[in-house]
Amino acid sequence: MQPDVSSLLSLHRVSYCLPNGRTLFDGLSADLPPGITGLVGRNGVGKSVLAQLIAGELTASDGQIVRHGSVRYVPQDLRPTGDATVGDVCGLGTALRALARIETGSVDPVDFDLVAERWTLRQDLRRALTAYGLDGITADTPTARLSGGELTRAALAGAELLDPDLLLLDEPTNHLDSAGRSLLLAQLRRRRGSTLVISHDRTLLECASQIWELTPGGLRCYGGNYTTYAQQQAAEDAAARRELAHMRAALQRQRQQMREAQLRQERRAAAGRRGRGNANQSKLLLDAAAERSDHTAARLRRELAQQHEAALARKRAAAERVDDTDPVALIPPAAAVPAGREVARFEAVRLHRGSARIDDFNATLIGPARVALVGPNGCGKSSLLKILTGELQPDAGSARVHVPWAYLDQHTSGLDPDLSPLAHLQRAAPELDEATARTRLALLRLDADRALLPLRALSGGERLKAALLCALHRSPTPQLLLLDEPTNHLDLESTTALEATLRGWRGALLVISHDKHFLERIGIERSVTPVGIPST
Repeated sequence: MQPDVSSLLSLHRVSYCLPNGRTLFDGLSADLPPGITGLVGRNGVGKSVLAQLIAGELTASDGQIVRHGSVRYVPQDLRPTGDATVGDVCGLGTALRALARIETGSVDPVDFDLVAERWTLRQDLRRALTAYGLDGITADTPTARLSGGELTRAALAGAELLDPDLLLLDEPTNHLDSAGRSLLLAQLRRRRGSTLVISHDRTLLECASQIWELTPGGLRCYGGNYTTYAQQQAAEDAAARRELAHMRAALQRQRQQMREAQLRQERRAAAGRRGRGNANQSKLLLDAAAERSDHTAARLRRELAQQHEAALARKRAAAERVDDTDPVALIPPAAAVPAGREVARFEAVRLHRGSARIDDFNATLIGPARVALVGPNGCGKSSLLKILTGELQPDAGSARVHVPWAYLDQHTSGLDPDLSPLAHLQRAAPELDEATARTRLALLRLDADRALLPLRALSGGERLKAALLCALHRSPTPQLLLLDEPTNHLDLESTTALEATLRGWRGALLVISHDKHFLERIGIERSVTPVGIPST
């Protein structure tokens, strides 16, 4: 099978082995059509690795990846180095620095090649950033001044300006507010090339014309958007379960037939032995008859064994098409806050850092309150949580927590990337014995092997699940959870499990999320913006 040169991307039997020798996926083949293609799959199955292979940042262990035209990859976790600028995040830093050298007198041909006639690049980028709602931000703005959502907006603005033939986006709606998501959807609809989007955002996936599903069994392609994919997948699963039930019944009938055939053969053999004892035939003839009977019995056993093995093979093939993995489960510890208990308080908090402008913010959490911090990217939501935890000092005012708490930031930066999920959980909850800790991790599909890997070897979703577990089981038992974008990187199944867990949580919640459906499903009672004005 030769790659389809009419598409901008062709995968031909692509395989990838992790450094520890484990095969992440094997024999992936597909052609990427024009338009938007969504790539879905459970956390840890290898979606981001596949994107990095396509982008050329990793090398396949086997197989062939054929690209036609320019490629731009926007990863899910934008963490620029300390001196990086917005131009770097946009993928234009090298060209912008070459342009600056030419403007100061450079005649180096390399600089002219890098600029490639884009003499208005700086102004073009400024317009693209403004169109993405980043007023006042330029190519030279340090990335340290930007929030997670602003970093994503900048990267997407750069991608639109570059206008690559093939655009790869890994969880692009993570950190984006509703306005940013609308801008992204408009950008993708305008594009003429091919776009591969890794996402668990159903709204974004509804805009796709094709869905790729990556599973441990390979890569499957479905025509249509997410709703069409879900319907096809449900139909396939139902058909597979019917086939499995049929094969199990057929195997049971075949086993019963084997028992009956064997019983008939045993009866004939017994009758032959009795007849031999009473017959007047010669011993030679009797021995020949016995030998024929033995051969017949042996042939029958072989035939029955072959039929049984064939039936087993059909049953195993049917079982492989059925997903019988245990559902994801997140078990919270018991926690309760009395109705009148003051949990936390912000008093006249003022903070002017980067794009955040918080003035005279006042808020009080009483009892098992469920409050969401909402507002546009860069307005200071994450800063408020950091002030409450003591990680960040306000310019004026104060913030206090009066109960045990746990904090989950949007980058899981509180975890050591060199430690395993098991080590982190045992450190956070030393009262959990190893068996219980392993069980908690296994319920999140961090099995015995993955529970011992360093966090840096896990996917973003797997790291987040480990961080969630550590937050919930932290000692002393938290009565307040501070969650900053807790669904970022989580697959749909894990998000559903988190929603169920938080609905049953008896403590207080202070949550940042741009996912309105998630906030509704966890029972948020009120929403507040960083300037303290109740949000509708």
